[in-house]
Amino acid sequence: MSSVFGALRRRLLTPPVSETTMEVRGFHVKNAEAKKRLEYIGEVFLRGYAYAVEAGSPAEAQERLETVPRDVRGFAYEGAGMGAVVHDALPGHGGRLQGLLAGQGRHHDYMIYVGIGWAMARLPKPLWPDISATDPLLRWLALDGYGFHQAYFRTDAYVRNPHLQHPFRWRGGHNHYTANAIDQGIGRALWFVGGTDPDVVSGLIRAYPEHRHGDLYAGAGLACAYAGGAGEDELAHFAEGAGEHRWALAQGAAFATEARIKAGTVIDHTHLAARVVCGTTAEKASQVCRDTRPQAPDVHGAFPAYEKWRRDIAAQLASSSLVSKGADQ
Repeated sequence: MSSVFGALRRRLLTPPVSETTMEVRGFHVKNAEAKKRLEYIGEVFLRGYAYAVEAGSPAEAQERLETVPRDVRGFAYEGAGMGAVVHDALPGHGGRLQGLLAGQGRHHDYMIYVGIGWAMARLPKPLWPDISATDPLLRWLALDGYGFHQAYFRTDAYVRNPHLQHPFRWRGGHNHYTANAIDQGIGRALWFVGGTDPDVVSGLIRAYPEHRHGDLYAGAGLACAYAGGAGEDELAHFAEGAGEHRWALAQGAAFATEARIKAGTVIDHTHLAARVVCGTTAEKASQVCRDTRPQAPDVHGAFPAYEKWRRDIAAQLASSSLVSKGADQ
């Protein structure tokens, strides 16, 4: 059971739920249903964060995380990833992140790595986790999480002033690529800032310099598939509106599909998003991610293996779509 000190950690370190409301954030409200969905996701994220901070052990944190409803459990693990890093940064603490990834969290590793980036956005750089000890491929998701946090909580600087520069360096490799990975997280946040409204989200993306659109659409694709909040016609409209970045959008959605399938948290929306955005079934979109995943990430190439993985997924989905259309004609 969590100790008195654990309860105190939770009280002192957990952000208030009010920070995730649409009114406080100033985000677009499409309708009451979408608003409720996005705010619920924020609440669950903070619940997972609190579980990781308060629990007396990784096993206790895991036990609590596994009680979260299956459709939103991944968001709880994302919050737990952030909480575990914050916990480990405290004097005399450690092992929470490692323990989380070694248990049931290994099925939610995509989300936990994103949560690491949330913690990086909140902690002084000397307290960041040792990134060299993490997965060389998935560690890029930490920058996705960092970008999401900045766009979500520093919306004026990262979204409403899209031409502002935000220099960033880390020790994860390929610093020339960090802006791309962060943009993927910003794109994911835009799905929340835009209230799951495809027209609003696309408008936000178009406000950024054109060379950033592909990464932003990829992030938005992940969010529209994982978080949901849009119907079939809206998703089809979003995919069509992405234009030349159609398959970057699909790549992000495929990542979301693979994350849910791996974690056993597939919902009806997973199948819908895979069919409409990826142009295939959820199972096939997930398989594309697994089949193209690099076995030995090359940290010395011109760009990280993570980017090659993303490009290969997009190319495979585009190729499969062309084959499918040809067969239908």
